[in-house]
Amino acid sequence: MKRDANQCAKSCEDRTPLSCASPGLRNCVILVLGFAILLSNLSHPINGQTRDSKPDGQLVLTGATIYASPTENPITNGVVVIRDGKIAAIGHRGSVRVPNGVATVNCSGLTITAGFWNSHVHFSKQKWADAANIPAPDLAAQIQEMLTRYGFTSVFDLGSPWENTRRIRERIESGEIPGPRIRSTGEMLLGFSVPEEILRASGTMRVTPQPVVANPGEALAASKKRLDPGTDGLKMYAASPFSPFAILSGEVIRAVVDEAHRRNKPVFVHPQSRGGLLAAVAGGVDVIAHTTPISGPWDESVLAAMRQAKVALIPTLKVWTYLLRDRASLRDQWTRTNVSQLRAWLASGGMVLFGTDVDAGMDDYDPGEEYALMADAGMTFRQILSSLTTAPVEKFGESGRLGRIAPGLVADLVVLSGDPSRDVRVFAAVRYTIRDGKVIYRAAR
Repeated sequence: MKRDANQCAKSCEDRTPLSCASPGLRNCVILVLGFAILLSNLSHPINGQTRDSKPDGQLVLTGATIYASPTENPITNGVVVIRDGKIAAIGHRGSVRVPNGVATVNCSGLTITAGFWNSHVHFSKQKWADAANIPAPDLAAQIQEMLTRYGFTSVFDLGSPWENTRRIRERIESGEIPGPRIRSTGEMLLGFSVPEEILRASGTMRVTPQPVVANPGEALAASKKRLDPGTDGLKMYAASPFSPFAILSGEVIRAVVDEAHRRNKPVFVHPQSRGGLLAAVAGGVDVIAHTTPISGPWDESVLAAMRQAKVALIPTLKVWTYLLRDRASLRDQWTRTNVSQLRAWLASGGMVLFGTDVDAGMDDYDPGEEYALMADAGMTFRQILSSLTTAPVEKFGESGRLGRIAPGLVADLVVLSGDPSRDVRVFAAVRYTIRDGKVIYRAAR
């Protein structure tokens, strides 16, 4: 006898609703729960020197409201002086000496913050394949559409073919195309095989299938294989979304974590379920890459385990609403669960990192809804700003260079078209994105 989709999801407390769903819903849930797994197997762009920066590397932004950090009072009618890619001075107009003959951008009525981090992205869709040979204008347009138009000056790729992602990073760092700083985990570590139906349904690039890590020896070998070529961390699935819904053993998780930590690299995890989440935090992972909508509210035992492990959480709230957009009742149920889990984590004092999970199962790049859902969970605009700036630099060891606007720090900045303290969706209304003192995105007027 068929069961209602909501009853099905509710009854599957610590596993996916895949086994009890109708065929139509099953296909939807397969995509929802399996979209990121595939990654393991598988306005005008500004180029170079811009008219907003002179060869001597000086640029001045004037007249804006400046949030130098999430904890400081805003500077109204402020000035930021940039020299050679660094912040040279910041303060109220009149208290900062502006050099003569320097390119100046009038930011009156706008807001300036430090550059944003998106701590959960992917470069996995077919359009990113053969990145070394994508024409520069096309690659620049793709990066702008997904990242720089929304203020992202640093991103962490959590599961894409490493050699291809490395080519994208190299082309950005060489100055050939404008783009963010890219960190990457390379391909994910899996304890299960991916069904062929998922592979066929995917729009991701096809690469050599990755081995399943079933024991500590395999986990260690796979970790070394990913870290040796220069990846910046590791990403694993803690539990299978497919029958028999197996959870990685503590020994396997610990083997991955120990090798990454030996090299001072973070470990991210897709928790999948309550059991996967608890196994991951017990094993010492650093970042939980999603909430767990199939598991119901997080009780104190879950929150206490997360606190003790000092993990950070990337909520990725919008991705679930997007993937379930044609299943209203299940979408609304999971959204409520995700928001409640984030609210509980905030009340517990937990660290939150901003991330969207593009470009995996979701190709709607606008983060405005993510900001709104974070606010629904009780996050203030300052907490959201922290998740975009100071929290990731603290977690990833960049506090001495990035994440704030202060003299001597790198000039990664975002200029917003309004004030996010009044409406958090303004975080997505970017007028300019500046990396290393150069404008890499300028909104069309």
